[in-house]
Amino acid sequence: MKLLLMLVLSVLMPALSFAQVHTQSIDYQQNGTPLEGFVAYKEGLKGKVPGILVVPDWMGLGDHYKSIAAKLAELGYVAFVADIYGKGVKPANSQEAGALAKKYKDDRKLMRDRVKAGLDRLRKFDNVDPNRVAAMGYCFGGTVVLELARSGADILGVVSFHGGLATPTPQDAKNIKAHVLALHGADDPFVPPEEVAAFQQEMRNGHVDWQMVIYGNAVHAFTTPAAGNDKSKGAAYDEKADKRSWEAMKAFFKELF
Repeated sequence: MKLLLMLVLSVLMPALSFAQVHTQSIDYQQNGTPLEGFVAYKEGLKGKVPGILVVPDWMGLGDHYKSIAAKLAELGYVAFVADIYGKGVKPANSQEAGALAKKYKDDRKLMRDRVKAGLDRLRKFDNVDPNRVAAMGYCFGGTVVLELARSGADILGVVSFHGGLATPTPQDAKNIKAHVLALHGADDPFVPPEEVAAFQQEMRNGHVDWQMVIYGNAVHAFTTPAAGNDKSKGAAYDEKADKRSWEAMKAFFKELF
């Protein structure tokens, strides 16, 4: 019996070690501005695999987005969480986060340049196939990855989770090379129906390959547990929408790659 157990363990151990996820903070920069991202990938990867750029919400890189990167790594991707604000720049509350996010919403060139720096860094990882990359973002990060697509970035796809959909340059949709997936809460007061309609028309005018999934009863930040459960505030976690949107993302990436 003991010998049998040892044989079973000897077979399982390589699989168990392979399943372990390597995580690491990564310093990089954009035009002289120091940035600090976060990478996650499975130990023992063989060959090059698709890379996923992750852009956090307006609170920036924290444990929640590190865990998302780890989940993506478990799916077999190299995930890199980008830093939009700059190394050491951490909003203490929603007021500070709003002010920081506004800086980039008001300067879309800077927003695009900052996220492009993250994309460039992702492509430099040894185990990333530079021709198979995509980006995904949450809330403010959803806005950012859509702007990345509008910039004409050479990526296969972008996913926006409850992101802001508006842009000052909707005509830039003609530059979009990526497939686009927007995951939206039907009752999101911060991204009202007229903004949704304008986004859809923008995608049509740009002849983009786009999809939009709208989750009933969900408001803003439906994938964010820290948002709480009070939907009357306009932002709240919704377990069903969270799980469903993750599955939609997985199917989207499977099709891309």
